[in-house]
Amino acid sequence: MGAQKKKVFVMMSGGVDSSVAAFLLREQGAYEVIGVFIKGYNVDGCQDREAEDARRVAEHLRISFYVIDLEEEYKHFVVEYLVNGYRNGITPNPDVMCNKEIKFGVFLEKALALGADFVATGHYVQITSTKVQDANGDTQVVHALQQGVDENKDQSYFLWTLTQDQLQYCLFPIGEYTKPEIRVIATNAGLPTAQKKDSQGICFLGNISLRGFLEQYLPKKRGDIITMDGVKVGEHDGAWFYTIGQRHGLHIGGGPAYFVIKKDVLDNIVTVAHDDRLLAQVINCVELVDMNFMGAHAIDCPKSIPVMARIRYRQPLFSATLIVEDERYQLQFDAPQKFVASGQSAVLYTPDGVVVGGGIIA
Repeated sequence: MGAQKKKVFVMMSGGVDSSVAAFLLREQGAYEVIGVFIKGYNVDGCQDREAEDARRVAEHLRISFYVIDLEEEYKHFVVEYLVNGYRNGITPNPDVMCNKEIKFGVFLEKALALGADFVATGHYVQITSTKVQDANGDTQVVHALQQGVDENKDQSYFLWTLTQDQLQYCLFPIGEYTKPEIRVIATNAGLPTAQKKDSQGICFLGNISLRGFLEQYLPKKRGDIITMDGVKVGEHDGAWFYTIGQRHGLHIGGGPAYFVIKKDVLDNIVTVAHDDRLLAQVINCVELVDMNFMGAHAIDCPKSIPVMARIRYRQPLFSATLIVEDERYQLQFDAPQKFVASGQSAVLYTPDGVVVGGGIIA
């Protein structure tokens, strides 16, 4: 008799990436593959269509399929986090929080309790595992993330919060493929989602704009839009609706485009400038909070770490140094950076693309 197959719960979103993840795992033959759609919070009803697409793929693959209702958890961990972030004047990242608290938090716990050996997703990322010695001389296996092969689709930026306890249960089957290759695999396998377009923006909003969503929770407050010299050039409906670097939706007529370079939610003032280079003049370092380390750094973190860093999704990596002192973390940039926003993630890498860790920009 052969060895019993490991059971893997695949988070199937209804898109092509998670569909191919389920297909690849099934084709390996080493796993009992179970498809699961996570029912979260959704504004415009598109979630029902996504669940049906996921079910159709599972039926095509002849694997079991279930829907798990995590709507209340999603409201608490993701929606409230997003709204409170904008209320407090920062730029939160709901995708990071969804991965941390929902997919690899609540869902992972429930999956393991139901007998899963692993969970899997359609993220473009890879896992590396190495052996290191801890302070007692004992050997431990530590895990880290590595960028996906497709640099244009790499999603390691959104997964830096994963801990060693979580990573040991994770599988990312499509990380070694490019998006065009995934489309070919899906087409050859006859998957119903093979030609489905990628989703854009914040998943739970669907076709609802972020501004429209926030207006349901945050009141409009008329305020001034000013230049760095204090000259009023327009008005806004609430400083908390804007993000650093934003240039659309300011409704300032005439001349070159303005960029948001500062917002003050206490005094309800938005400061703008024509030259986006002003965003980079004084940003040479940031303080990071809620740090999480991966790989060897999860066991022993030195006081100074040269890294490659990214402070927004798809930004080219740049060189920096992480200074660790009395549980405080300062990321010093080798060259000034623009569009730095409090609340966003700073993710740190080795030169060959392995995630060292990450934190939230204070």
